[in-house]
Amino acid sequence: MRKGGSDFGQEGAQTLAISALTFLASDPQRLSRFLDMVGVEAAGIRQAAAEPGFLGAVLSHLMADEALLLAFAANEGITPESVVKAARALGNEPWERGYA
Repeated sequence: MRKGGSDFGQEGAQTLAISALTFLASDPQRLSRFLDMVGVEAAGIRQAAAEPGFLGAVLSHLMADEALLLAFAANEGITPESVVKAARALGNEPWERGYA
């Protein structure tokens, strides 16, 4: 994945979304808030991450909270717009547990 405002292919977007999930998991409160919002328990996160739309939901969660988006972008050394481009590359589909 290229840093900055580059366009993302599917693989680069998935890599960024996994980095975003790791970022959320690095703080128990951030992770808990995300899991509560998507209706997943911590024990089921690996299974959920393999479902269509979940990685897009991770990026959507970041984009819905400007402070969180800016913190993630700074942590990764990318622009916030890169997160938007990655979400678009993933189709940014709504994700609901069990309805994939």
